[in-house]
Amino acid sequence: MANSFGDQLLKAGLVDKNQLNKAKKSKHRQKKAQQPADPAAQAAAAAARQAAAEKAERDRELNRRQKAAQEQKALQAQIRQLVEMNRLAREGGDIGYNFQDGTAIRKLFVTQAMHDKLARGRLAIVRLDDGYEVIPAVVAEKIRQRDAACILSQAATTPAEEQDDDDPYADYQVPDDLMW
Repeated sequence: MANSFGDQLLKAGLVDKNQLNKAKKSKHRQKKAQQPADPAAQAAAAAARQAAAEKAERDRELNRRQKAAQEQKALQAQIRQLVEMNRLAREGGDIGYNFQDGTAIRKLFVTQAMHDKLARGRLAIVRLDDGYEVIPAVVAEKIRQRDAACILSQAATTPAEEQDDDDPYADYQVPDDLMW
């Protein structure tokens, strides 16, 4: 029979049976907490943490893609609104203006005044759904800031071309057979 220290304290009357059991349970809990856990349980816990981290990363990526899609949709809506509000009517256009859409050459019939402004870069051609629209260059610049791929044709302008008053060649007209 081994007498433990707890039994001796119990016999001396310094502690009662409940206090002794409480102390044993506490000591057992401490010992169990200090022991290394089951390797299988540790591996399962690590796998669960890894899966949670991967799920969080997937969720962040999905949220980022959804946000980018919403921003792109908002930009397209802004572009559509700019084009619809500022497009110029082309009724009565009898002069063909050729422009490039990707690898294809397209022809848009416009008036003489519109043709001249398109050639000088004061007007631009944009794609809207399956059709093409003519808009002012100022609006084309706003669209270019949002999505440059929408602008199909806009001639480059130089500061000299914008100053019609000082143009030394203003009296010379471009021949009709030089149309592109």
